[in-house]
Parts: sequence; structure tokens; C-alpha cells
Amino acid sequence: MKQSQCTSYENLPLFLNAHLLSEVLGVSISTAYELFHEPGFPVLRVGSRMVVPKEKFIQWVEERSGGAK
Repeated sequence: MKQSQCTSYENLPLFLNAHLLSEVLGVSISTAYELFHEPGFPVLRVGSRMVVPKEKFIQWVEERSGGAK
């Protein structure tokens, strides 16, 4: 399992792409892309690009981790 390279939410950009998402979560890039297609995941499609708004990602994580930050 990959280890996350991020240490706080404040260091994240406004939008996360699949590469950055994989680094943040410590998963493979293919797992990040799979997550983008999961129902309920807060992906934003801009043309053919898929990104995740930082605030929606934080909310998604907190909802699934019992509110832990």
C-alpha cells in the first residue's frame, strides 16, 4: 500500500485530479480512477477531465471516517 504524501487539508489545491487523489489517499492511480466512477463520489466533470473539489473531498472523507479530521 502506498503511503500518503499529504500532511494536511490546507496543503491541497482547490481541485484534485486522479494523480493527486491517489497520492492523498495512498492508493494506486487506477484505484483513484475507479473511485471517480463510484456513485456518491463528488467528482466534477469539466469536458473530458474529472476533478474533485477540495471542500467536497474533505466532506466525503469526514462522512466516511466518522467525522475524524
